[in-house]
Amino acid sequence: MIRQLSIKTRGQGLHEFTNDVQAAVSEAGVEQGLCTLLVQHTSASLTIQENADPSARRDLENWLDRLVPERDALYTHTLEGPDDMPAHIKSALTAVTLSIPIINGSLALGTWQGVYLWEHRSRGGARKVAVHIGCG
Repeated sequence: MIRQLSIKTRGQGLHEFTNDVQAAVSEAGVEQGLCTLLVQHTSASLTIQENADPSARRDLENWLDRLVPERDALYTHTLEGPDDMPAHIKSALTAVTLSIPIINGSLALGTWQGVYLWEHRSRGGARKVAVHIGCG
């Protein structure tokens, strides 16, 4: 089964959508298999991260912002704003695809793990994530 999710973001940061992915798995009726995700943008990424303590997400966001600052004098791709080139770099440094095993009809995530879209642009909006759910 292939499906496309639309994830609304409010701007930069980690946006959890684990429940949306699990709903797609449940809808597919796959008991054992693999769920593969692809974010269809060059300025956002995907990650599996802690979903219990929000400070873990804030620390990740702050660390990546420090690693890839806006308004660096080396950037030449600046027509779309000061957050655009850093967003492309952040996407290149992180993951745009994830693969998660499906066991007994559920994503095989750990107790404190959640699936996140990492929005790297300042403005929010709808981001598309392609979901492929296969048996195996």
